[in-house]
Amino acid sequence: MRLVGIIAEYHPFHNGHAKQIKMLREQGDTKVLVAMSPQVVQRGELALLPAHIRARAALEGGADLVAAIPAPYACATAQKFAAAGVAVLTALGADTLAFGAERGKAEEFMELARLLNSEALSEPLKKELAKGTTFAQARAVALRQTAPRLSFLLDTPNNILGVEYCRAILEQNSPLKPLPLIRLGTGHDSNIPSPPYASASWLRKIYREKGLDSWEPFVPPYALELYREAEREGLFLDQTRAETAILSRLRAMSTEQLAAIRHTGEGLDRRLERCIRETATLEDLLTALKTKRYPLARLRRLVLDSALEYGDQLPELPPYLHILAGRREALPLLKKAALPAGTSLTELETVNRAAFLVGKAHSRAEDLAALCAHRPGRMGQAYTRPPVLLD
Repeated sequence: MRLVGIIAEYHPFHNGHAKQIKMLREQGDTKVLVAMSPQVVQRGELALLPAHIRARAALEGGADLVAAIPAPYACATAQKFAAAGVAVLTALGADTLAFGAERGKAEEFMELARLLNSEALSEPLKKELAKGTTFAQARAVALRQTAPRLSFLLDTPNNILGVEYCRAILEQNSPLKPLPLIRLGTGHDSNIPSPPYASASWLRKIYREKGLDSWEPFVPPYALELYREAEREGLFLDQTRAETAILSRLRAMSTEQLAAIRHTGEGLDRRLERCIRETATLEDLLTALKTKRYPLARLRRLVLDSALEYGDQLPELPPYLHILAGRREALPLLKKAALPAGTSLTELETVNRAAFLVGKAHSRAEDLAALCAHRPGRMGQAYTRPPVLLD
């Protein structure tokens, strides 16, 4: 039996995701395992829909098991997000990692990953960084100078993540084999849909402008019904509530608390403290923080990290497997898992100190997201919400 893994946010789950899973299931005796972002996502935002809704949509779409990427790793850099996803899927026993890509072959992704994990780019990278450019821009320039044949792999968002997946596979000595699948329809951040496919970013944008009915051509019917029920229950993110909750938390933080947040070196903590005092909206705060050196995505993650008090004391990789959803026939796979696995975060937290720290950090994100729904939810749902199980 083949165990294919997918690292995803499903923010939201749409026709492209459903097609990807269908393509994998059609390859024979295959089970599809998903490592999915919870209530926070990699771009440094709260998810539009709760994790249990997105996980249910994935099961309805053919996935067999959905495990959470714990929140501190889900809203981290692309490198840390990829490493966490690879660690989760490897521990689940997956043998293949499928991911969307704009173009490129598996051997090209692995070749570039080996290059990036070596010292070959260090000197040209240092020269570019000294010019004050962002790391991503500097790396792309250094690659064009060193290995122009592979530079196209860093031109598009999905390819960049694919490369990071392959780097993590090498660094963790994982048995996962990369399987790039060419994206259908529009690109990752495209504002032009190509029915029946549309990017998740476009779907989030059009939801804010025109409401949930605008998604009908682009998401599977079973997913749309789940989303409509979630909307009736007030479970969608209320952006105004989220902004108020995050800003109020930031304004209450001390200088010492801000200095303890991860990735606040180079004076970013002092800059953040000053900008918090001088701005009144989240957009203004991010605008005030932005410089040539720091891309907007990093600053959004910095703001969310601060609101959640994520410091450097957390382990490099997830210490457990928290199962959000699954088909009952797939649950026996957990018996062979290489990390403590289960559906109860309460029990997983008792494994060791690292699990306790990650579980508490994950719960803080879930509590913040619950507060920011159109119909705010109570605290502690990370511990009390039952898994989604299908026969």
